[in-house]
Amino acid sequence: MFRTFFRRMGGSLLLGLLLSGGPAQAQTPPAAKPRNFTRPAQLMGSHFTFTAVSADDSLAWRAIRAGIGEAQRIDRLFSYWDSTSQITQVNRAAGLRPVVVDQEVYDLIQRTLKLSAMSGGAFDVTFAGGEKIYKFDKLAHAALPAPEVVKASVARIDYRKVLLDPATHSVMLKDKGMRMNLAGILQGYGVRRAQALMRQMGIQGGLINGSGDVSCWGRQADGSLWRIAIGDPAHPQSVSSWLTVSDVAVVTAGNYEQYFTVGGKYYGHIIDPATGYPATGLRSVTIICPDVELADGLDEVVFVKGPEAGLDFINTLKGVDCTLITNDGRTLTSRGMQVNYYSTPPQAAAAPKP
Repeated sequence: MFRTFFRRMGGSLLLGLLLSGGPAQAQTPPAAKPRNFTRPAQLMGSHFTFTAVSADDSLAWRAIRAGIGEAQRIDRLFSYWDSTSQITQVNRAAGLRPVVVDQEVYDLIQRTLKLSAMSGGAFDVTFAGGEKIYKFDKLAHAALPAPEVVKASVARIDYRKVLLDPATHSVMLKDKGMRMNLAGILQGYGVRRAQALMRQMGIQGGLINGSGDVSCWGRQADGSLWRIAIGDPAHPQSVSSWLTVSDVAVVTAGNYEQYFTVGGKYYGHIIDPATGYPATGLRSVTIICPDVELADGLDEVVFVKGPEAGLDFINTLKGVDCTLITNDGRTLTSRGMQVNYYSTPPQAAAAPKP
């Protein structure tokens, strides 16, 4: 549903044999130069790319394999679809009893609830309890569902009914029929954990792209910073702008591949958990901050809040910036955001300082 690109610039390794006019002398081979090593992988239902910068090819490939393995472990542990996952166990016990979970699971759920409270419910981990009443088929529909149908569709969504017990590390959904799904933040968490593992193994520079959830550290093999591009919603195979960064997360989400229209108005697939109606006003959201997990959750918050309120919300957060592309093609940026554009964005504007 969205595209994020980055340029891989690999160094070359030249091994030469120094010849002289005298007798052959044993030569110390030059030190290996770092290179960019990259491998794709299908994880969490999405396309991932792992890049490690190293002069040691064996270390680079070991670290990439370890990063992929870590993302696979997280997917199994938190999967909404796996009948053996702890999230599934919590869902099955909704309205009946608490379920003791691993500390890691408990901690991630706790962080999602903090984001839910901070965003006023724009992010809600219990969204899976909502009924599917829309068909995002890119077609024109005669009308939206009846208001009573929309209201009933979100009756079981309420993050405030997720009960945590720190003494037992247990989680309980208060009402029957409630469902928890961490998909809104899980890819970012997987990228963060994989990156931490690769760095622990000695990879000083790298980039992980989890289908738009990008986190990079260090520099590329040639010493340059990482270049991350932002797709153009009006032309999905092209790029509208780019950033040159390091040691930061850049998460881009789009709302333009799953949608429908009513009376010419565009409705994307991200649902406001409070109202049951699709979030409107935005085609693309890019969040920049040090934590890829947080950025992964914030893009959904901004979509739900809409262009103006979403931008105001981001401007209250320290160390977080964003750039937005609205339904009518305008580009809006938070007050600290700096983006390189391939062309002048229509009606580009920076949000005023509060």
